[in-house]
Order: sequence, then structure tokens, then C-alpha cells
Amino acid sequence: MIFSSDNWAGAHPAIAESLVTHAAGYASAYGTSELDRTVEKKFSEIFEKDVAVFFVGTGTAANALALSSANRAGGIAFCHREAHVNVDECGAPSFFSHGARLCPVGGERGRMDPAKLEAGIRRFPKENVHGGQPMAVTLTQATESGTVYPLDQIESIGSVATAHELPLHMDGARFANALVSLGTTPAEMTWKRGVDLLSFGGTKNGCWCAEALVLFDRSRAQQMHFLRKRSAQLFSKSRFVAAQFDAYLTGDLWLDLARQANAMARRLADGITASAESRLAWTPDANEVFVVLKREAASRLREQGALFYDWDVPHDLEGSLADNEGLYRLVTSFATRAEDVDRFVAAC
Repeated sequence: MIFSSDNWAGAHPAIAESLVTHAAGYASAYGTSELDRTVEKKFSEIFEKDVAVFFVGTGTAANALALSSANRAGGIAFCHREAHVNVDECGAPSFFSHGARLCPVGGERGRMDPAKLEAGIRRFPKENVHGGQPMAVTLTQATESGTVYPLDQIESIGSVATAHELPLHMDGARFANALVSLGTTPAEMTWKRGVDLLSFGGTKNGCWCAEALVLFDRSRAQQMHFLRKRSAQLFSKSRFVAAQFDAYLTGDLWLDLARQANAMARRLADGITASAESRLAWTPDANEVFVVLKREAASRLREQGALFYDWDVPHDLEGSLADNEGLYRLVTSFATRAEDVDRFVAAC
């Protein structure tokens, strides 16, 4: 009953096989191999646009590079107050950008409120040199709360960013999970709604170690080459990242893996809803389920072999838990089995 993180799941067999297949022989280095180029073309095909693709090792690197590419003197990037870039990346966006700041924006269930974003940006008028200057907006899809932004809300945030001449970045560590949840296309969830840069995650969804920074405006690519190199994210044997994405993006594998993870999350959520001893903190949209349990029940589940994380109560849920209750996060993956979900639910 492993619900700690989708990072705990291994690699899908097709992706492991692709790594073995491409391990032999020689290939040109630093992203110049035929395989690298093939995978870049696949990205352009799935996004219905000629995109620039930069392979990196972690989602944190992708996010930090995206924001650093938009940096200005006194730069400020706007994100949800509980976004991964704000609370879980050890200051990497500020470090990579040499001092840019993150300005948290409110919104329920992990989603920035467009009106609050507008108000936050207006706090830093261009003529006020003391406050610094806005440089970017970043949203997380799916969010850290296991919810997703509907397309119209992405478009609203994109419109705010465009009105202020700010690039919009999407942290897509769980991009596929959000995509299948909405039943839409990669293009509709990104550049057609105003997204300029995307951190495209594969590691959480069946890859071994594969992340990519996707630029929908290729004019940004030249600078990104230097930023990636300076940040030590230019891999000499990048074909091994490409090999993972080659299998991942072939057919509907990447979408099927996300559908499995989301289906197990729905099964888990349905079981918890029916339980008399536990309750959902809110309804999940993707593969993260947040549960309110009595602390003694959480301890009992762990004694029976269940693995999951304690979670800080978000601002919009403060005061709703009893003194003997805690908030816990359970994450499903492509490798989650229905029997493990059912065992957990039966033990709740």
C-alpha cells in the first residue's frame, strides 16, 4: 500500500526497454543525436506547433530555468502561495535567476485566482523602482492540491499575464494527469490558452529520469541554450533522456499511464467517501488524494504497511480539522494496483 509519491514508482517496461535498446553503440553528444532530433519532432507533433525542447534532469531545474529566462532586475514571479516552486524547491528559482523573488497569490484548492493575480501584479507599478518589477507568472497543472485548472481559468490567467507583458509558465510535473483529467489536447491546455513555457514532466509518470522544458516561442531558445549549460543541466549523453521520451510519447503510452494513475485515485477517493472513519478533504481531479484521518487511524494504517505523507493544512482549509485529526496526502501512479487501494480503504 504505497501511496507516498508517484516518484516511488519505477519505470514502465517499455521505457526501460528503450533505454537498453539505445545503450549500445555511439551517438553524437549534447543533444545532437538523431534520436534527440526525433523526439523533438514528436514534441512538436503532440503540441501542434514547432516548439523548442530542452531536456533536463529534474522538474525543479525546468521550473527554475523557465523563470530565470524571464528575469529582470528586481524581478518578481507570481505563483500560487502553495505552489511547488514556492514551498518545495529550496529557493532554486531565486538561485538560478540570481535573486528574483516569488510573490504568492491566493486561490482555493491550489489554483491562483485571476483577480487576485491581477491585484498582486498591480502592487508593483512600473514607476516604483523600490518595489521591483514583475517578470513572469507561473501556474502548476496539476496543482499541488491534486486539482486541475480548467481551460477557461488558464486562459484567464494567460490574459492577465499578456496584459502586463509577462510570460506565462506552466509547471507540468503531472502534465499528463491533468491532460487526461480534462480530456483535452496538449495544445489546448498550453499555448492556445496563453502558456509560453512548459515544464513537461515524465519522471512521475513512468519514466526513469526525464523532464523537458518546452518553449512555445522559439525566439527564447538561443538564451535558453546558455542558461541550461550554465546550470549544469546540459547532459552529454542526452540520448538516454531522449530514449525515455521516445517510448513515453509513442502511441498513447504516456496518456494510458496517466489514466491508470487517475483511475486508481478515483477508486481511492470513492472508497474513502464511503468510509465512516475518514473523509476527503476535497474532491481530487488527478492522482493526488487528500484525506482527513484521526491521527490514531493514520498510525494504525501505517502499522499495517500503508505509506503516505502528513500534509500541511492549506490556508483555505485552516480551522476545519478537529484537534485529533490530521491531513494526509496519498498519491497513486501507473504502478498502483486496485487490490492495494481496496486494502487501504478496508483498513480505514
